[in-house]
Amino acid sequence: MSNEPITLTAGDAEATVLPGNGGRIGGLRVGGTELLRQGERYGCFPMVPWCGRIRDGRFSDGAVVHQMPLNSPPHAIHGTARDAAWRTARVTANEAVLTYDLTDPWPYTGRVTQVIALAGDALTLTMSVETYESSFPAQVGWHPWFNRTLDGENGTAVEIAFDPAWQEERGDDHLPTGNRVDPKPGPWDDCFGMPDGVDVTLTWPGRLELRVTSREQWAVVYDEQEAAVCVEPQTGPPNGLNTLPRLVTPLEPLEATTTWRWTRL
Repeated sequence: MSNEPITLTAGDAEATVLPGNGGRIGGLRVGGTELLRQGERYGCFPMVPWCGRIRDGRFSDGAVVHQMPLNSPPHAIHGTARDAAWRTARVTANEAVLTYDLTDPWPYTGRVTQVIALAGDALTLTMSVETYESSFPAQVGWHPWFNRTLDGENGTAVEIAFDPAWQEERGDDHLPTGNRVDPKPGPWDDCFGMPDGVDVTLTWPGRLELRVTSREQWAVVYDEQEAAVCVEPQTGPPNGLNTLPRLVTPLEPLEATTTWRWTRL
């Protein structure tokens, strides 16, 4: 199938999927109100085969050191798939299945599958990485840009509520130092640990409450930008290919799921 834009509908919810632009969700509208920041680099993109930054773009697999392009100097950031065209494998009225084959500059072969499923009150995203050849370390996650307000400049700003067990101490290079500290007040560009699973609530007062959940135990929260806030569930912390790698093997793929469930206020 082609990689043309896809529109999913369920009840009064509508999602636009952009296979040709990094397999991202280009828009999510509830009752005609857009929840995601618009623009070619925004929406919600999948982070794979790593999340956040890799220190100096280098990661080790045993004794072998691999160098990724420094797309956020001096680091490599957010994987390779967001800059690629994905293939549409299957589409129904409310679900799309996309695939992406890992290729250069990633040094291993594998296939990424992303399932985008829309319901009247929720969007569920599932991503898996499989390999039939060499095992390799990887991460998966999502990077949504939620609009700070739902009514333009005059709207009330979103409120972020969550109760993490810890915050990864952030060094001057924006990477975790390896120390865990008590959660600090925002603004954030930080990774938080939630051992019982990611659970973050976004509330646009008087309009909408949206709860981001995942079985995964890590989330980066970024709210330093005026236009949008980000809540990013992921399978490990930034630089995790070096500090907390998850291994993809021919017998065991890496899979993660996140659900965004909303309620009108």
